[in-house]
Amino acid sequence: MEDTNQKTTDRRNFLGTIAASAAAFGIATIGSPLRSAAETAAPGAADADAWFNKLTGKHKMVFDVTRPHELMPFVWPRVFLLTNQATGTAEKDNNVVVVLRHDGIPYAFEDRIWAKYKFGEVFKADDPQTKTASVRNPFWKPKPGDYKVPGFGAVEIGIDQLQASGVMFCVCDAAMTVFSTALAQGMNLDPVEVKKDWMSGLLPGVQVVPSGVWAVGRAQEHGCAYCFAG
Repeated sequence: MEDTNQKTTDRRNFLGTIAASAAAFGIATIGSPLRSAAETAAPGAADADAWFNKLTGKHKMVFDVTRPHELMPFVWPRVFLLTNQATGTAEKDNNVVVVLRHDGIPYAFEDRIWAKYKFGEVFKADDPQTKTASVRNPFWKPKPGDYKVPGFGAVEIGIDQLQASGVMFCVCDAAMTVFSTALAQGMNLDPVEVKKDWMSGLLPGVQVVPSGVWAVGRAQEHGCAYCFAG
């Protein structure tokens, strides 16, 4: 009889190994994939500087998302907007940039990519509803009332909901290059095709930037205060 528990454990160990390999790959041999990223930047990366010219609000904040951190990468931008509104600055007069980089990049992708590449297990991102490794992007088009914060009640912290409030999301092309290459190698797939697949699965409105640290710097150059968001 097949041991399903052992099979699940083996799969998780395999995915964990891929994630560890991605981290090691990024540290030990980061020069090669980053040179490749610079030479063949993802579509839209060249427009990133112009994208930051939209930051003309009275109050500006950049949230630096380096890994999944429960609700925090999405609660904090909403709280920033709500509390500025409460202190006299309308939502439209504020700017928020959310930089998805390193282990935070999975939130830039649609459900199909999460399921296909087991992002929940690879990036240790749990579904807030099931409390298990997510097979979907739990912050893309959530249902009304999915997320509640004590004292605030139901909050609209879905990526699409935040975008409707003017929040700008970007994702690190360098991290996409490193992780897609490492995952492709671990799964015996073509890295070029995996990266292409990931690009096809980016959420609407998410800007590709050359690197997350580049974006954090550009946001601050345009007047954003900095907040670490996991």
